[in-house]
Amino acid sequence: MGSHQHAADDDSLPTPATQAGRDGLRAILERPGKTVVALDFDGTLSPIVPDPEQARAHPEAAAVLAALAPKIASVAVITGRPPAVAVRLGGFDGIPGLDHLVILGHYGAERWDAATGEITAPPPHPGVARARAELPGLLDRTGAGQGAWVEEKGRALAVHTRRAADPQAAFEALREPLTDLATRNGLIVEPGRLVLELRPPGMDKGVALLDHVRELGAEAVLYAGDDLGDLPAYTAVDKLRSDGVPGLLVCSGSEEVTELAERADLIVDGPEGVVRLLRALAGQLD
Repeated sequence: MGSHQHAADDDSLPTPATQAGRDGLRAILERPGKTVVALDFDGTLSPIVPDPEQARAHPEAAAVLAALAPKIASVAVITGRPPAVAVRLGGFDGIPGLDHLVILGHYGAERWDAATGEITAPPPHPGVARARAELPGLLDRTGAGQGAWVEEKGRALAVHTRRAADPQAAFEALREPLTDLATRNGLIVEPGRLVLELRPPGMDKGVALLDHVRELGAEAVLYAGDDLGDLPAYTAVDKLRSDGVPGLLVCSGSEEVTELAERADLIVDGPEGVVRLLRALAGQLD
């Protein structure tokens, strides 16, 4: 159970309420160059407002992130919004010091890098390449693969059985081995009309966070969020912890989302508290 902890002043870091959170904070302070600080946008960096288009980041958010970003591996804002919108509402464009800031928008499907100002789509899920390599052998081994053909979709693979001698029988026979192949590689199988598509599972903040942390080889992570959409990212931090990567879970406190608060190591008072925490962290890393 998290508890409210307040920094006495801007230079002192609050103490997380849990041992896992204290371990996470210590790892961040010891290995800043291997640390990812990941943040939700709405309700975490910007106060919640009735009209989402009127949302603006806390007035000090960009400056605090610019102070923190050069000292750590990455600051990542993970949001369901398109990255261009988060950049505009956050006032993040053209800020000196924000070179290590990325916006993972659309839950990670699009990425904006402050260093280049460009929006890119991330590389395909690594499981797609692994499945692609295994597929010919699998189709050879299952007689059902006779007459099946593979459609290359870049971010997905589709196995069609329409050309097989008995299309429906081939479809049914391939379903289980393809599901097994997909599962081993972190993919899902989406059946269609005489086609089985292997593709990555739906993106969420947890998938986006895990991909980013692993891409950077990070050794410590902080995630701050405020809403149920942040629970997958919390779960991702739990998984990272179980894999030996310490993490700190921060809840941008509101009385509305008790489930998040109950899992947090540290509760701060909304975007104001998040900014204060990040400022204190940047100060400790000087």
